[in-house]
Amino acid sequence: MRKAYFSLFLAVFPAVALGITACSDGLPDDTAPSQDASVDRPRRASPVIIDASCPIVVEDHPLLDSPHVAIDTPVTYNSNPPTSGPHYPVWAAYQEYTKPVDRRYYVHDLEHGGVVLAYNCDAAGDAGAKVVCTQVIEGLRAAIAALPNDPLCNGEGVRVRAILTPDPLLDVPIAAAAWGQTYRAQCLDLPSLVDFVKTSYGFGPESLCANGQPQL
Repeated sequence: MRKAYFSLFLAVFPAVALGITACSDGLPDDTAPSQDASVDRPRRASPVIIDASCPIVVEDHPLLDSPHVAIDTPVTYNSNPPTSGPHYPVWAAYQEYTKPVDRRYYVHDLEHGGVVLAYNCDAAGDAGAKVVCTQVIEGLRAAIAALPNDPLCNGEGVRVRAILTPDPLLDVPIAAAAWGQTYRAQCLDLPSLVDFVKTSYGFGPESLCANGQPQL
């Protein structure tokens, strides 16, 4: 088991299983009414530095043009993790993954109002106690578990529009993304992470909960 050197200051909650359902062909993306919920959310004028026991930054990013692109099309994003921009026509199923989800899939989930919680246990922050990576994952599971049931997801086989994935492209151990917003942290601070997930959830130009395609 890989270990990372960064601080874990809060006890994590038990793991919560996320539903895995059948694939979607992406058609709901084109037929659902567009709701540009992103304009209803007050945007931050500058990054917010959270007063925690390690560096945590919450930031808004300019929204990029976000067309569908063919599989394997190279894409450059304006934040890490990305929060908008070109993406694949299909999106990732709302579930937990053990292997990285291609960002060009999960940006599509953000467009649907979802949130992505990601980690890179090799991107250790400042010195701290050795922490088994699975403990970090359980903390991210706890943040997803804190989301209330999403009424748009009724009948879709999932509870909420959330993805948990490793992401080797991260330059911080822990991150979360929503449409136009990032949360980047050097350690697990559960209250601030839960606050970000709850307040950023559901904002996207196409608000729907049709489940996507399992990537693994």
